[in-house]
Amino acid sequence: MIKRQRILITGRIQGVGFRPAAHKIASRLGLTGFVYNDTKGVTIELQGAKEKIAEFSARLQGADKPALAEIKSYKAIDIALIEGEEKFTIKASESEGTALSQVTADMAVCKDCLAEMADKKDFRLRYPFINCTNCGPRYSIVKTIPYDRRNTTMSVFDMCNKCAAQYKDVSDRRFHAQPVACPACGPKIWLTDTKGKTIETETEKVIAETTRLLLDGKIVAIKGLGGFHLSVDALNDKAVRRLRERKRRDHKPFAMMAASIQNIKEYATVSESAERQLKNPQSPIVLLPQKEGSAIAPSVAEGVNTLGFMLCYAPLHYLLFADPLRRGRIAARGIKVLVMTSGNISDEPLICKNEQALKKLGGVADAFLMHDREIYRQVDDSIVHFADERPTLLRRARGYAPRPVLIEENCRSDVFAAGADMKNTFCFAKQNQLICSEHIGDLEDAEVYHHYINSIEHLRKLFEVEPKVVVCDLHPGYLSTQYALSLPDVKTIQVQHHWAHIASVLVEHNQNGPAIGLVADGTGYGTDGAIWGCECMIVTLEKFERLGHLAYYPLAGADKASKEAIRPLLGLLKKTYGDDFELEKFNWLLERIEPDANKQQIILSQIDKGINTIETSSLGRVFDAVAAMLGRGNCNHFDAQLPIALEAIAKDNIEEHYNFKLIKKANEPLQLDLHKMIKQIIAEIQERIDEGIISAKFHNTVAAALLEMAKAARESSGLKLVALSGGVFCNRYLANCLIKLLKKNKFFVLFNQEFPSNDGGISIGQAAIAARTVTRDPSLVARS
Repeated sequence: MIKRQRILITGRIQGVGFRPAAHKIASRLGLTGFVYNDTKGVTIELQGAKEKIAEFSARLQGADKPALAEIKSYKAIDIALIEGEEKFTIKASESEGTALSQVTADMAVCKDCLAEMADKKDFRLRYPFINCTNCGPRYSIVKTIPYDRRNTTMSVFDMCNKCAAQYKDVSDRRFHAQPVACPACGPKIWLTDTKGKTIETETEKVIAETTRLLLDGKIVAIKGLGGFHLSVDALNDKAVRRLRERKRRDHKPFAMMAASIQNIKEYATVSESAERQLKNPQSPIVLLPQKEGSAIAPSVAEGVNTLGFMLCYAPLHYLLFADPLRRGRIAARGIKVLVMTSGNISDEPLICKNEQALKKLGGVADAFLMHDREIYRQVDDSIVHFADERPTLLRRARGYAPRPVLIEENCRSDVFAAGADMKNTFCFAKQNQLICSEHIGDLEDAEVYHHYINSIEHLRKLFEVEPKVVVCDLHPGYLSTQYALSLPDVKTIQVQHHWAHIASVLVEHNQNGPAIGLVADGTGYGTDGAIWGCECMIVTLEKFERLGHLAYYPLAGADKASKEAIRPLLGLLKKTYGDDFELEKFNWLLERIEPDANKQQIILSQIDKGINTIETSSLGRVFDAVAAMLGRGNCNHFDAQLPIALEAIAKDNIEEHYNFKLIKKANEPLQLDLHKMIKQIIAEIQERIDEGIISAKFHNTVAAALLEMAKAARESSGLKLVALSGGVFCNRYLANCLIKLLKKNKFFVLFNQEFPSNDGGISIGQAAIAARTVTRDPSLVARS
């Protein structure tokens, strides 16, 4: 029986060789018809024997699906036959209609391209920009959709005859690979000094001189896939310290790059699951346990017990690692591992333009490895760690963004979700897709804030979004909130911070709720005007109810309280000891955290008089206080520095925890009281109990207390589904401990994996809530 079908496919299917795959299968099966990209995805029309069409569908979705393709929906409908059709063809892309097709993320260079790059007979031998349908830049070079060469930054490079032949050959791996190029027609690299004066232009000489500089301890700014990296030899502590000084990044750990898993294993423990993450096409930075006696320069990652490693993901990276110099003292080793940190100053946006790099980084780098393939969209490296032995994103950027989340119902109006101020991302809801941006950064930096506004406009245009509804945080001081409230002609929805956290978990796991939500972080503006940070809720995408929280304690100093540990510590001590608290009694503990006795007294007076002091349930600040008491430092120079240091010293195989209690008062949420824990920790510090044991018992206490709150919520609601979110759950020790306890007590546990549990996941939660709200209340669209 001869039939004809129209097949509509959505998902990650553009720029990944999907049309050539369809052509190849159809041609081999003797089917006629055509395939083309449109702004919703891919459309195929097939004509032939019924069983052959069925085989086509099975193969395209199964064994013959392109490696990078991800099919979200596959709908086939029977249509009228077309007489006289003789073959299967690939049609030009359609650009009209609604822009809903996915823009594919940038991917690491594939094995086939690496093999060609090393093949002396191949015309792309050692070419720094080799790519094919299965790898290379996409999101970072696309200006608009559909994803065709004319709409990318590669449009300025005219393909030579060899490249054009491959591009047009449906049987070739580079058929319609938009960035396809070679040394004769494509981008080139060169090396300059800090003034932009060219040092070398020939590829081999550029690589050799860059390698020499790095091995001599110099800092080189290297332009990559999504922006510049600042790079030094990770085994040279003097060079790393110089980079810290020049970049103005005194404490935060640096990421590193190596060419092979074997090299990484010299310095860190690599599990099978970690190896899979390192090798996957997204090629994220993966946090790995550091080996004792590692040769990595101590200045790379002080105060932590993990190292952040990624494998080379651009062809240029492989060239650098493959070129050990043959001269004197360094002839034996070459480059083994490089620090590859974001090319910026402090926490400013990643730099991707050549001229800007020279201007901004001229005082940091000693040389610049440039290229002329324009980066239209700068994208940071993504970061992965493991919770419950599952890969979990800490920063969602290169390789993952802007892959959308699909929701069950079409949103009746386009939505813009502004996100949070820390670790900002923003998100759009359009029809059945939630499209989350890559990591933007902390909006308190003026340049990051401007980058945020520009990024919103870029992504809005890329996906042709026209928001009529805007959703933002409750916090009136957030720049993201102020920006959202300033937008004209839109309906604004404000969503409580911790509700958005739990919503991000639910939508990621295709759940609507209700669920018990356990949220723990540093700061979230509450509906009662307090600063929340340890909450037990009943949550759906339509509403939430606060069932319990950490008992409030006073926190003095506004923004300073998130940095200076003495502030939450004095608030906790005052709350714990009440009128019996006197600074003199605790001088032995406080003087090493804040040696200025006058400052201690001022903070305590603020607390006593309620001056610039708020009530908070922040668990993040409790971690700061305990870390300081255990001598891990007195200040967060970067976000969560003290909690990270506290986690790093926690001993394994400690089962005990400190005492705590849950307090229930009429018509009030359940309160978690940690006063006994604070007293017990202080007593054990005086008894000189091992700090690692105290840290472990503290973490165990938090996990045990949150379990009891979940059990109380289950008793009142009957729910067994628990969702965990908030920045505190970036702590692997706590997350693993709590998940284990919850499962042991017959809970079904969800937590963030595709999106960060920190504030990088807030925007996807906001968007999910707003999409649900708009769908349930069409009048919102009418009033917009």
